[in-house]
This record gives sequence, C-alpha cells and structure tokens, in this order.
Amino acid sequence: MAASRRIALDVTGMTCAACAARIEKKLNRLDGVEASVNYALGTAEVLVDTDQASAAVAASVSEADGPPATVGAGGDPVLDTILSTVQAMGYSASIPHRVGTESGVVETAASEESAARDAQRDRLIISAVLGVPVMVLSMVPALQFDRWQWLTAMLAAPVAIWGAWPFHRAAALNARHRATTMDTLISVGVLAAFGWSMWALFLGDAGREGMTMTLDLWPSGHGAHGGGDELYLEVAVAVTVFLLLGRHLEARAKRRAGAAVAALAELGVREAVVRRDGVEVVVAAGDLAVGDEIVVRPGERVATDGIVIDGASAIDASMVTGESVPVEVGEGATVTGGTVNVGGRLVIRATRVGSETTLAQIGRLVVQAQAGKAQIQRLADRVSAVFVPVVLVLAAATLGAWAVIGDDLDRAFTAAVSVLIIACPCALGLATPTALLVGTGRGAQLGIVIKGPEVLESTRRVDTVVLDKTGTVTTGAMAVLDCLVDPQDRGPGGEDLIWRRIGALEAASEHPIARAIADHATDHRRGVEVEKFSAWTGLGATGVVDGIEVLAGRDRWCVERGLTMSSHLREASDREAAQGRTTVAVGWEGRVRAIIVLADTPKASSSAAVALFRRLGLTPVLLTGDRHSTAMAIARDVGILASSGSDSSAPAGDVIAEVMPEDKVEVVRSLQDGGRVVAMVGDGVNDAAALAQADLGIAMGTGTDAAIEASDLTVVGGDLLVAADAIRLARRTFTIIRSNLFWAFAYNVAALPLAAAGRLNPVIAGAAMAASSLFVVTNSLRLRRFSASPSPREVVPPRSSGVLEPLDH
Repeated sequence: MAASRRIALDVTGMTCAACAARIEKKLNRLDGVEASVNYALGTAEVLVDTDQASAAVAASVSEADGPPATVGAGGDPVLDTILSTVQAMGYSASIPHRVGTESGVVETAASEESAARDAQRDRLIISAVLGVPVMVLSMVPALQFDRWQWLTAMLAAPVAIWGAWPFHRAAALNARHRATTMDTLISVGVLAAFGWSMWALFLGDAGREGMTMTLDLWPSGHGAHGGGDELYLEVAVAVTVFLLLGRHLEARAKRRAGAAVAALAELGVREAVVRRDGVEVVVAAGDLAVGDEIVVRPGERVATDGIVIDGASAIDASMVTGESVPVEVGEGATVTGGTVNVGGRLVIRATRVGSETTLAQIGRLVVQAQAGKAQIQRLADRVSAVFVPVVLVLAAATLGAWAVIGDDLDRAFTAAVSVLIIACPCALGLATPTALLVGTGRGAQLGIVIKGPEVLESTRRVDTVVLDKTGTVTTGAMAVLDCLVDPQDRGPGGEDLIWRRIGALEAASEHPIARAIADHATDHRRGVEVEKFSAWTGLGATGVVDGIEVLAGRDRWCVERGLTMSSHLREASDREAAQGRTTVAVGWEGRVRAIIVLADTPKASSSAAVALFRRLGLTPVLLTGDRHSTAMAIARDVGILASSGSDSSAPAGDVIAEVMPEDKVEVVRSLQDGGRVVAMVGDGVNDAAALAQADLGIAMGTGTDAAIEASDLTVVGGDLLVAADAIRLARRTFTIIRSNLFWAFAYNVAALPLAAAGRLNPVIAGAAMAASSLFVVTNSLRLRRFSASPSPREVVPPRSSGVLEPLDH
C-alpha cells in the first residue's frame, strides 16, 4: 500500500470560487497530489502519495540540474513544490501558524487576522468617505454646482485606484497566468467606468461648465446631452464601496459561522493540578501523561479524559455532548476533557492526553468536515471556473450588439459594464462552504460530529434506520424492575428480609445481574456478610446469610437444588420471561420466597427518538443478539412495534433478533439488497462492520473507538434522540446549501438578461452583486438557531408493593 500524508495549508489572496478552482486544478496536476481548496475557509487540504510525489520532484530536480528554491518549508522538497506552485499563481500559501491548544482545534494566529481585518476596514471607511459625496453629487442635480464634475473626479480617483486595488492586483496576477476570476470582472468594470469618465472629462464634453447629470436606475438609452458627456464616476465608486462593504460583512459573518469551532478550542485547559507523591503541583496541560492523577475542584474544567478515582460530583458536559443537565459521577465513572465540574472535588486518573482526547478528536473531525466538499459544491466550482470567461465574452458581445443597433455609445457602455459587474459568481462559491461551516459548528455544540460533506447528501436518501439494542436503544445495564413476593411471605418485614439476604449473597458476585441486585439492595444489606459463597456459572449462586443457606438463580436450578416453587410464582416468572425480562428466583429453607425481575431498560429518550425517526420518514428496525421475546418487549416499549391492544394501523417497524455479532453486517446488506437505503446506529466493536456497510453509519460516542472510526456521524453522548437530531441537522444543512445554490444561480440567470438588455444601472448591479453574497452567508447563519429536541427526563421504574397478587386463571 502506497504511503501517503495529509497536508493542511492556509491560502491567502483568494477572492472568489474561481480562484479556489484554479489553485485546486493546478495542484491536482502535480504527480501524486490530490487537493481540495476551500474558498470560504481559505484553506487547502492536500493528500500526497509520498512515493509518487517524491519521485516526480526528484526527476524535476535532475532535469533542472539543481534543487528548487525553497519557500520556508524546512527543506521538505514535496511541500516546497506545493507551496511554490500556489505562490507562482499569485497567491500565498503556508503551513498554518497555530496558537498552542490541547484541544486539537486549529486556530489562525489572532494577530495576523486582526491586522488583515483592520486594513480591510480602513480601506472601506476611506473609500466610503470619499465616495459618498461623489454618489450624492452625481445623483442629485440640485446639488450640482459649476465644475462639480471636477471635484467628483478628484474624490473618485483614490477610490477607483487605491480603494479597488485588491481587485486590480488580483486581476493583474491572474492575467499573468492567462486566467480570469471574479476580480477580473470587478477590475475591468471599475477601470472601464473610471477610464470612460476621464476620457469624457478631458477629451469629451463632460468637462464643460454647466454640465448636469441624473442617475437613471432603469437606463432608457441616452445621457443628458448625448454621447460623450456622460460620467460614470459614481459607478466606479459605488461598485468599489459596495463590494468592499460586502466583503467586510462577509468576513464578519464567516467568523461568526466558525464561532463553534473557536468555542471548542476555548474548552482546552491550559494548566492542571496534578497529585504526585502526595503533593499537588500545577503543570501545563501539554505535559500531562496517561496515569497522572488530576485534581479538579468545583467550577474548574476537566483537563483531559479520565476515570474518577476519588470523590463524587456533577459534571456539566453541555459544550461537549450537548446534554443540558449535569451528570452525576463517582468513583469509576469516565469523564471527558473540557467538561465542567459543578459539584464536589474530584481526583481523576488520566486515560487520554493531548491529541488523543475526545475533544481533540472532535476538533479534528469538525475541521476536516468543514474543509471538504460535497458533490454539489464541486458542480458549483466547475460552473464558476468557466463562468468568468463566458461573462467577458458576453460583455464584449453586449457592447458590440448595442453599437451595431445604432444606439448611442453611452447606453452600450452602460449595458456592458452592468454585465461585468452583475455576473460575479461570488455567491456560488460561498453557497456550500458557509452552510457546511455553520452546520458542522452547530453540530459540535450539540454533541454531533459530521465527518464529511458527503454525509449530508447521504442523509436525504436514507429510508431505514437500524438500531442496535444494547447500549443504543437501552442503557446496556441491568436494572431491578420488581420484586414479586410469594403470598406466604407477605407481611411486615417480608420484602426487607428478602432484600437483606439476596443483597448480601449477590454482593459477593461480579456477574452483571448480581451487581444490579446488590446495588438495588444496598440499604437493606448494610452490615450483613455472606459466608461459604459459591457461584454456579450460568445458573446461580449459594451462600450462608444469617446462618441460613440462601439460593438465587434460575427457576429450574433452584428447584433442582431442592426448593419448591408455588404456582403463583411459577406463572409470574413465566409471564415476565415472556415479556423479555430476566427473572431470578431467591429462596431458603426448602422454598422459593420471591422472584426478582430485571431488564436492560430503554433509555429515557429512546421512545422520543423512534418517534422522531418516523417523522423524518425513516422505518426503524431493532437489531439484537438477544432472544426474540426480549427484543419484542423492548421494541414495544420504545414504539418500534405497536403495543398490545393498540391500533393495528400503527406505523410498522421491524425486529431482527438472535443475530450473531458477525452477522450484523449481513443483515444491513440484505436490507440494502431489498432496495432500502440504510442508516445504522450502534456503539460496539461488533457494530463496526455494519456501520461501515450502511449507507449512513451513526456511532454513539459512548461506544468503542472502532465503531466511531467506522461511522459517518458520531453522537458524542449516548442519547439516541441526539442521533435523530444528527440526521435532522444534516438534512437541514443540505437544504440550506440547495437554497443557497438556487438563489445564487437564479440571481445570475435573472439579472444577466436585464443587464445585457440595458435595463440595469451599473450602480444597482454592484449593490445587487454584493447583496447576493451577503444573502448566502446570512441564510447559512440560520443554522446557528438549530435547536436540539427536548430530551425526556429519566423515569424511575415503579416499585412493586412487595406482594404477588393472585393470578387470574
């Protein structure tokens, strides 16, 4: 397998999608290089086949009889080649200069960003101060004094030349490489308007005393005094100011769009208090090592992923998992770096540090997703790449057509300049990346990680969602639901005695069912010890409590050990087992005294999640290796199947039970062969293959790394409702992308014929072009208001009265 590496670059100097398309095309021509350039983020993701690229560089060096000039890449010839290729096109490329953070989230140096923003803002302010008088004097005849046109020329010159310099510079650099971009259209339009005006002032009739003008929003064909006396200074000024303003607002909006990723970076802790040799010392977060014991006081952030080894508290994980309610943690509980300790003092043993932490992985995945491109964006990029040359030809054709028609030259010029300005494809380039930027950022805030833009397109086609049961639909841990006491043992203290003895017995066992019973009986068994404990694998356990031998286990095993079971208890046990619950018989002195009922209970939000999946048009399927009766009971509890006695017209679902772990992928494949588009939700190692096979894999972040790695979407917490929200957010993001692209295309399709027909003033064209880009960014920002579905509160299973009621026969 060929060795490869991924290189992230900051690219500056891009002004439109056509710029990004040119750079991408040029880089992809290099041997062994596959590049994706994102205009909205100003980044390039480059995947390099190391062997192929190195061989190509070596060959070029030998042909050139010497090494290529490096560009500060530290002597890496492949990277030097990539950087110099971008720089030769007139853009700047560099390895990102990052500020130190343990979160793994990339950040551009704030000082550089601030300087660029200040320069952009100053250029806008000065251009506006000089340009507004020009526009007012040109539009309002009552203010036009003698020789007013010469004053406007002096005010307009700095705006058209210095104010529009970023456009002129970019256009010139592109022209050197025989390329055109959006800046070419703007530069040609501004210079044409300014140059025409200078010609009219110095060589035409526009400089004469008493000359007046008005602004015609819908040009009718003639200047105030015929050809040669019309000025377009207000056009040159207005287009420059509008576009500078548009880019300034666009940059602000994009910074707001990336605020979620910046917030992730802020979650990283700079310092931590570590307990070493009984002494607490402060160390930098970057110096933490696996196994360090970290002290976290109330109000402090957890420095890294770990396990609580001392203390109890509540953890606010809202910024990482999206869970709004703090979670109680104690010894043995896992905690995530970046969460906040809102209760007592905790001591945590670090299990992951640095780039391996959950927060770091989320940051990397979010940034990679934002830097990627969906197929629909690649279509827009291809359109933008050929759009500018087509517009230049169209503008020239418009000028020639109006000249041939015989109309005056003023109107021909107005139409041609309007075509140049209105057609800038900036909105096309922003349509997808801005929506992706906001959508993935909002998802990160809610505990949803979208791994790539192609996921958005997958979510809209999915029609079936396969739900792994244990750990996804259910809690994955057994819980006591009931204690059914034989009528002969009813009375004061009857149930307490049962809990006292079975609790003491099961406390000696490590079996999950035994631990659930022991935990439930904690208050009853305090100070009680078991003697002569024996465990019988898969059957039960025996031990002496209070001097009496106590048995707990399967019904049949207890009977085989000499205990009798009343018909009431036997029928109750069979009834609970038929509902998919686990029963444990407990008895002593020759008789079964009670049946303990346990089950792997559904998560509180599972029913709401299934309902939301249905509203999204998905058919839920429960997949489990458990026995069929257990699966059916869970499916009815969460609404996948209709409950007993409910309306037979209830929505259909499906249950696939008793499936071996290695066969889960075959179940997904068979559903796909049946024409379904499948999403798979799981959390275990045995789910990884099925997650990879599914058209859309959703991993619960509380599960294994293998499952998360194989998935397309990751839910950082373990809430199934958030998994449904993940699909909802992905679909919403894709809808915003489509609406952005529609309006960007519609804008050009509608406006170009108006401009070519001479029915659109260049001033209005410039304002409309800037407004279209701003609309696309603002539309994308609506995703910031996406809200998670309210999660139901945890429901405590009802306790029984402690007495088995007579059964109907």
